[in-house]
Amino acid sequence: MTDQVRLTFHAIAEPQPGARWQARFDETWPAWQAWYLRDGDAARPSYPVARRMLAEHMPELVPTWERLVELAGGGDLAARMLTLYDPPPVVTGCSQAVFARPEPVLARNYDFDPVLLEGVIRETAFAGRRVIGMSDCLWGLLDGINDAGLVVSLAFGGRRETGPGFAVPLVLRYLLETCEDATDALAALARVPVQASYNVTILDRHGEAATARIAPDRPLALGPVPVATNHQQRVEWPEHATAIASVEREARLLELAADAEAGEEQLLAAFLEPPLYSTAYADGFGTLYTAVHRPAEGAVEYRWPGAVMRQAFGGFEEGRLELSLARA
Repeated sequence: MTDQVRLTFHAIAEPQPGARWQARFDETWPAWQAWYLRDGDAARPSYPVARRMLAEHMPELVPTWERLVELAGGGDLAARMLTLYDPPPVVTGCSQAVFARPEPVLARNYDFDPVLLEGVIRETAFAGRRVIGMSDCLWGLLDGINDAGLVVSLAFGGRRETGPGFAVPLVLRYLLETCEDATDALAALARVPVQASYNVTILDRHGEAATARIAPDRPLALGPVPVATNHQQRVEWPEHATAIASVEREARLLELAADAEAGEEQLLAAFLEPPLYSTAYADGFGTLYTAVHRPAEGAVEYRWPGAVMRQAFGGFEEGRLELSLARA
């Protein structure tokens, strides 16, 4: 028997944080506060530490952070949370790959608990560059593209280890705000400390692509191909990998990438089919959207069974989309 999962996505163009970001903050802050304090206040960094770490590692974001804190009311707790330094770790699914025909695209499925989806696609210009991306943690990004044609996307790396560092959605925001190409992005990833292990897939306008395996306890490593699911060089958390079919999804992505006869639409259609597409919403690992990033066009398509939303620089359309997805 199946029933329906209802999702709502909002597309919002607000170059600098303002009234619309503030309204979203006011609406969702109780839930974010509960998440941030789930292990107790003492488990989170102090204001001086959080601010110092942001200023040290991502100084270009400090003016935006200060504006967000002002809009959030100037409180200590919101200020600490918005640095996204050493927050509670989050485990997600996700599949992502770069395909190079006819033009390079980065396609990804985001698999997570629908109750925790922020569901906001933002067009911003916080630090000068224009960015379109799927928001997370109020100003971080799950994936996105900037006006230089750089695309980045995250997938959990399948390891239990954590350490002092930033939540990866803010690191992706930083890459798109400050980097022009894959080389820039890899250099930034190598120096910014991260709290947990993730696979970050990168594509730029020139067709350069990579998957960076980042972790709090070991140096950045590059995967052999720009494909990623939810383990790194090998499976290190077998129970998690088995539960979300990480190995099986990776094998399917590698099969697609190697299929020289497949056209683009055939490749992308596979993201709406098992094993890449998941309806395990009750277990917190259902596919919430597919994103197809097109750096040559400065555009991204968000796809669901029976629905597509396209957004682009010069053609960003604000609006609201309500969906019902079948749940197993």
